[in-house]
Amino acid sequence: MTRVKICGITNLKDAQDAVKAGATALGFIFYKKSPRYVGPFKARQIIKALPPFVTPVGVFVDQKEGAVKQILRHCGIRTAQFHGEETPAYCKRFIKEYTVIKAFRVADRIDLEVIKAFDTQAILLDTFVPGQEGGTGKSFDWHLARRVKMLNKPLILSGGLHYNNVVEAIETVRPYAVDVSSGVEAQNQPGKKILRSMQLFCQHAMM
Repeated sequence: MTRVKICGITNLKDAQDAVKAGATALGFIFYKKSPRYVGPFKARQIIKALPPFVTPVGVFVDQKEGAVKQILRHCGIRTAQFHGEETPAYCKRFIKEYTVIKAFRVADRIDLEVIKAFDTQAILLDTFVPGQEGGTGKSFDWHLARRVKMLNKPLILSGGLHYNNVVEAIETVRPYAVDVSSGVEAQNQPGKKILRSMQLFCQHAMM
């Protein structure tokens, strides 16, 4: 069964709705330039209210190591997702203490040698859009993602997914998990999730 991560959670109701819909992981974005940014204090309150067996994931973009670790500890988060230009050495400093996901933005090709340099527990592929670090609502050529499976590492597929295309995406890539944000949000309201969209997404992803 493909796992589902719903990213860009900004409030308790959306978090609870995401869990009811079937999500097994929730993403909290600590990158202040993101329209889905959530502060550590608020994130901690939401995370404390989550039921067991739901994984909170802290999402960071080119932030200082000390600040990232402080947020992770404060919020009780054990999984960190790095979505910027972080180096293999940077990611390695988290691996002993945390589960680490490294995100790569895909345009028209994938450089496996670059990805292989990262000794992280999982890889996430998102769509490259200049000036945007994620949550673009745009997809890339999923056939490119199939090459990454050669690395025998859990692959999380992201970028422009919604309930109308997630089945095709899963059939094409066979990822470990799928990650959705804008695809389950109200139009022009980043960070505001729609319960019905989350339900449909999870139902289709877990068919």
